[in-house]
Amino acid sequence: MDKLKIGDIVQVNKGKDVGKKGKILKVAAGKKRAVVEGVNMLKQFKRRTQQDQQGGVIAVEAAISMANLMFVCKHCSRPTRVGFMKLQDGTKSRICKSCKEAI
Repeated sequence: MDKLKIGDIVQVNKGKDVGKKGKILKVAAGKKRAVVEGVNMLKQFKRRTQQDQQGGVIAVEAAISMANLMFVCKHCSRPTRVGFMKLQDGTKSRICKSCKEAI
C-alpha cells in the first residue's frame, strides 16, 4: 500500500515549484515518481499532422520525485505525513499524522 495515490492533493516542498498544490494524475511506483497537475511544466514542441492541424509549443506536466511531495489533509487542510492504521474489521487504512483522521 503506497502512501500517495492517484487523485490525492499534494504540495511540493522542494524544487522550482515550492508551495504549489495539485492533484496526482499518474504514479510510477517503481521509479518513485508522480505526475502532478500544474507542477513541473515543460515545453513540448508538436509537429503539425493530419490529426493535429495546429501544432506548435504546448506545456506538459513532467514527473516529479515523490520525496518532494507532501500529502494535504482534507480535514486539517495542511501538508502532513501519511500513516497507516488497522481498523476494527481488520482492513488497513491511511491516516493523517496530524489530526489522526482517516483519509
